Amino acid sequence: MLSTDFVPGSPNWLDLGSPDTEASVTFYTALFGWTFFSAGPQAGGYGFFRRGTDTVAALGPLTEDRAEPAWTLYFQTPDADAVAERVRAAGGTVRFGPFDVFTNGRMAGLTDPTGAEFAVWQPGETAGLDAVTAPGTLCWTELYSSDPTAAKAFYRAVFGWQEQDVPFGDSTYTVLTPATGGTDDGQGGILQLFPDQTAAGLGSHWLPYFEVPNTDATIAMARQLGGAVRLPATDAHGVGRFAQLTDPHGAAFAVITSAGPGE
Repeated sequence: MLSTDFVPGSPNWLDLGSPDTEASVTFYTALFGWTFFSAGPQAGGYGFFRRGTDTVAALGPLTEDRAEPAWTLYFQTPDADAVAERVRAAGGTVRFGPFDVFTNGRMAGLTDPTGAEFAVWQPGETAGLDAVTAPGTLCWTELYSSDPTAAKAFYRAVFGWQEQDVPFGDSTYTVLTPATGGTDDGQGGILQLFPDQTAAGLGSHWLPYFEVPNTDATIAMARQLGGAVRLPATDAHGVGRFAQLTDPHGAAFAVITSAGPGE
């Protein structure tokens, strides 16, 4: 499970790139009960979603050429420049950076060899998110890849992630833990893109999961707010009930009501 005791390679930030930040604030604050706090005019429209006093995500306008609305996951590193070099050596792309974000930290935008975009955050004054795993916060990360074998080799070279392959229907699900993690430190997974997703032109991408008290109620609220269902609610024994959604601008995310002990 995710923790705010961030170690190298663990998820420590996420933000949403939106073509209409005001509309995105309206959608996500209503959906998750978040509030929004602007970082001020010097931040170029960037700001923070909060659950109570805890920062749980961030939001900013789209800044890259031809960028589409999307959530971006960041992974912790003590050295963003070294990660950028490893990404290049492993066949990935450095889209931007590394650069300093005031005194908060250092970041870089990256793309793996299968086309999935992600980022890294080297903490300065800001270590990362204030809360994870609780309702209304990030609780899991998932990579849908056109080539899971290539993706595993890439992230192993970049972050040293540990992997455990488990059966998943007719395919395989790879559970990921940080290089220094144990069996209880799972942070995400890798799986093959579904055939219907590939047929629809969907490429490799990272998907954030948010914990919610009731998946079906969250789906209904998302629809009411102008979102859509990408994958209907599904029950997984020992995991919980989850669904994949898109916001009104098409940014994809997932929600889950995790199973309790013995479920």
